[in-house]
Amino acid sequence: MVKTKTSTATEIQENVNSTEVLISVILEGLQDKKGKEIVVMDLRHLPTSITDYFILCSGDSDTHIKALCDSVEDKVHQVLQEKPWHTEGKEFRKWILLDYISVIVHIFYPEQRRFYGLEELWGDAYFTYYDDVR
Repeated sequence: MVKTKTSTATEIQENVNSTEVLISVILEGLQDKKGKEIVVMDLRHLPTSITDYFILCSGDSDTHIKALCDSVEDKVHQVLQEKPWHTEGKEFRKWILLDYISVIVHIFYPEQRRFYGLEELWGDAYFTYYDDVR
């Protein structure tokens, strides 16, 4: 007989709260380095979603993109003692992906962001836009 574990309401709420804290810390890391066109895409209601949230951001140069990536990783590690489960794109710095399981961060060079069009591809998501930090 196989036993399956069911989540309690408290466990579900703790997961929601920890995801909200993760998003907040990621946003702080992006805003600390003046990330551009930051958007949080809530994908939880989509049946084909691979994660709960996407966070998208643009950088002005490959150096800026690296700084944004480093800032997010450092901030999340400082506050939550977590590292990304998976990363991609650090060597080319045109599109860096940081996968924190429930939240996937996409840091783009503007041309790549337009080309791949994740906002259009996942157009049924709920969007929250953030003003650029000056």
